Amino acid sequence: MSVRRSIGRSIGRSLKERVASRALCVAALAAAGALGGCANPAADEALVAQTALIGMPKETLLSCAGVPERQASVDNREFFTYRSSRLVSYPSPPPLGYYGGWGWPHYGYGYGWPSYGYEVSSFDCEATFSLKNGVVERVVYGGATGGSGRLGQCYAIVQNCMALIPQQTIKPAP
Repeated sequence: MSVRRSIGRSIGRSLKERVASRALCVAALAAAGALGGCANPAADEALVAQTALIGMPKETLLSCAGVPERQASVDNREFFTYRSSRLVSYPSPPPLGYYGGWGWPHYGYGYGWPSYGYEVSSFDCEATFSLKNGVVERVVYGGATGGSGRLGQCYAIVQNCMALIPQQTIKPAP
């Protein structure tokens, strides 16, 4: 009888462990799905552009990206800097405050009048193309905004040039 109990207990434990393992897998998949929903495809394309645009002739770069905001030359290298920025505003949620007091013009207690405002976000990017002998050698991004917000804005600079590159030659950046 004690053998049956020990077998029953070991089977019960493994079943509990399997259920816990499945629950952990489901939670991990849900977290991965939630993070995937935050992906920024424009940021991904801007990263791909850093390698895909290498080798592009100067004339093609000027035709697809336009005239640079700044340019400099050192020896046989040229540096073209492009800038892109945008402001995004959206209504902020109403305040959930409680006020109270007596006397004119306020009397009694209650919720305040809804005062709506706007949230404003700024995104900017500065893309510098290094050219050697009239061909793009390197693309470097910078700007005050960090992360995928900046990279998404950088895509605005390179998107016309990326349209000229055949899709099978594009390789992801390392």
